[in-house]
Amino acid sequence: MRRLLLWSFVAMSLVAAGAAFAARHEPIARWLLQWKTPQLRVPEGWPQPVYDAQDNPITRAGFELGRKLFYDPQLSIDGSVSCASCHQQFAAFAHYDHALSHGLGGVNGTRNAPALFNLAWQRSFMWDGAVTHLELQPLAPLGNPVEMGETLPHVLEKLRADAAYAPLFEAAFGTPAIDSQHFLRSLAQFLSTLISDQSRYDRVIAGRQSFSAEQARGLDVYRARCAGCHAEPLFTDGAFHRNGIASDDLGRSAISGDAQDRGRMRTPSLRNLANSGPYMHDGRFDTLEQVLAHYAHGIRDAASQDALLEPASRLKDEEIGDLLAFLDTLNDEKFLDDPRFAEPR
Repeated sequence: MRRLLLWSFVAMSLVAAGAAFAARHEPIARWLLQWKTPQLRVPEGWPQPVYDAQDNPITRAGFELGRKLFYDPQLSIDGSVSCASCHQQFAAFAHYDHALSHGLGGVNGTRNAPALFNLAWQRSFMWDGAVTHLELQPLAPLGNPVEMGETLPHVLEKLRADAAYAPLFEAAFGTPAIDSQHFLRSLAQFLSTLISDQSRYDRVIAGRQSFSAEQARGLDVYRARCAGCHAEPLFTDGAFHRNGIASDDLGRSAISGDAQDRGRMRTPSLRNLANSGPYMHDGRFDTLEQVLAHYAHGIRDAASQDALLEPASRLKDEEIGDLLAFLDTLNDEKFLDDPRFAEPR
């Protein structure tokens, strides 16, 4: 018994010492982390990604080139707007506190900038699904006259004139030639590694943590009211739905040409909601309380437009607090603060 107590004391001391060391040396740990190149990995229990990186394997040089391009305002016509201007890391790569994204000259666009994470699992991009391949997605904001107002040939011309880029392309792809394929694939290497899977919800599912009673009740509410469109573990079905909002936006029908798709928008993920507001395709709601009030009271007449809205329309006021508590477990602070995704210094 005495020996058992001694070993227990030693083990507890080592754990405490390890925790103290980690706390004292957190800056060192974070410095070491930034040298580990992110990969397109598949978290346990997740489906296989849609994006096939077999032809575009992620390398240190390719990822770093993509990260540099993501933060480079040279991608806009006047050098004032980068991808990161509307996709800020601390906001889950959404546009913090902006209902509508704005680009050149501060001019507002027509939609809220979507958060960027778990993109390798998406079958389509943009609110209306206008783009269907991750490597082509950057072309949409690049050529939008309000957002970046550029053309791909002109961007490549500017990069070729920048002496910093040829060595980076050579390191990433074995040639200093700066062409459209390598430009888009380097961005895809960066974007495909923006994986958010370290929330409290994920730790609970993995058996490493527990929900509070309120959060556990909220999980039940979510599964009863929200999971039809926001399916685990990605918390989106990737499909297009109307959600009872009156809007002049054509939505999916502008792409499909089908009048039945009018007003349908791609389902956003519920992950990182605490950081990615305002909400909805036009950013009309500032708070999650407003969003849930809309579902509880604002879609009675619209529920027939999409059968999957019916459970949400039955959300009870007394369930909202529990649901908010659960949604808070979907925030991934490690992802939001990962130095590997931050602007290069």
